[in-house]
Amino acid sequence: MRFGLTTWIFIALLFGILFGWYLNISLPSPQAQTPSETIKKIEQITLKWASNNQDSLASEVSLIISNPNSSDQEKLDNLFQAIGKYGNKSTLTDQIKQELRAPEPQNETLKKILEYLSILTDIFLRLIKMIIAPLVLTTLVAGVAKLGDLKAVGRIGGKTMLWFFSASFVSLLLGAVLVNLYQPGSSLNVPLPNEALDAGVDHGALTLKGFITHIFPSSLFESLASNEILQIVVFALFFGTALAALGEKGKSVIHAMDIIGHAMLKITSAIMYVAPFAVFAAMTAVIAKKGVGVLSTYALFIGEFYSGLLLLWLLLLLIAFLIIGKKVKGLVSRIKTPLLLAFSTASSESAYPKLLEELERFGCKNRIVSFVLPLGYSFNLDGSMMYMTFASLFIAQSYGIDLSWGDQLAMLLTLMITSKGVAGVPRASLVVIAGTLSTFNIPEAGLLLLLGVDHILDMGRSATNVVGNAVASVAVNKWEEKNFTD
Repeated sequence: MRFGLTTWIFIALLFGILFGWYLNISLPSPQAQTPSETIKKIEQITLKWASNNQDSLASEVSLIISNPNSSDQEKLDNLFQAIGKYGNKSTLTDQIKQELRAPEPQNETLKKILEYLSILTDIFLRLIKMIIAPLVLTTLVAGVAKLGDLKAVGRIGGKTMLWFFSASFVSLLLGAVLVNLYQPGSSLNVPLPNEALDAGVDHGALTLKGFITHIFPSSLFESLASNEILQIVVFALFFGTALAALGEKGKSVIHAMDIIGHAMLKITSAIMYVAPFAVFAAMTAVIAKKGVGVLSTYALFIGEFYSGLLLLWLLLLLIAFLIIGKKVKGLVSRIKTPLLLAFSTASSESAYPKLLEELERFGCKNRIVSFVLPLGYSFNLDGSMMYMTFASLFIAQSYGIDLSWGDQLAMLLTLMITSKGVAGVPRASLVVIAGTLSTFNIPEAGLLLLLGVDHILDMGRSATNVVGNAVASVAVNKWEEKNFTD
């Protein structure tokens, strides 16, 4: 029996989980130091510091550690608060922070094995990134040029953006409703952390000025080199419109762009042979490092989030059914492979070329799908949208911070704006959440509660982004192509 790509990816997914579980058991990591061991090390650092310096923080740390009525965990909590008061005024602060944030110890043999396995994942993702910029540029330029005029571009662009903002609002709202219904963070009762300990996520770039100016490229070649999809889209819109305005003179360039775009899709077919190996390596790494236990530790939160994603899928597919009727079954069948790719690699980007190809095979016009998909990867990340409200409110609940409905609505609208155009930012969802938390005076360190399972959550939201963009492409195609019926 000859298996298709989807089957091979699914098999690789299962083998990756099993092999990762085996490595996790057979090559266990050394035990992380206990709270009492951490406190002893901090005491040694403080005593050494106090012998050479006069520092009020050193005195306070010594009092906290020597308190016989406090448990080890209470002492650690008090140490967080103490260094929070002093900020960076004492260089002792940095030494204590470093000890409190010591990385988990790793098995060196396991580390080596995972380093070699990561080569497969890195190669696949690099190959995908290699073709995305030229694929987006050529298909979008050809698509816009074929539309013929600015009126058509404006009409389709207007419908597309209306869909994107509506879908984003629904996804954000669904996340807020579900997290209020489930209350996943209420049982944690986490003490408010020290302000000096952050989650290591940079959110300084999230400004309105930075976002707007970043949209417009200063150099096409720089945008292509760094895979800045939104900037490439802006250039392609201008260039495609200009080619259409040239009439006969521009047809040769449009034809060349069309040929290059189809060549990129041929390359995609070749790259897909690497996909099962990349999926196997990615899943092995997650389970080997975290263990199957990571799923049970946050089982309730993961389960509630995935139930929300399932609800969002059903909602999106119901809307698709209302638009294209029974053809929705064919759509689901077509996007299985891109879905598995996005889920396994936790990257929507890895599914982009295959999704473009499958939507065209489904019957969507090239000029439509090549216009909608690139925009969708910046403006229509439905899974990420839902996660942003879900995670932000989960963190607030964990710290016992009560947000009114007005505050939550303001948070939702803030996320609507700050989330657009960050698809190229590493850990984009976490970057946006970090900025939102600080806006509403919720400790940014709360992101540390989620970092351990973020990869598992990212798998689900990446797959959901694929569903959202597939449905958006089909919807816009139906509105433009009246003969796209059952």
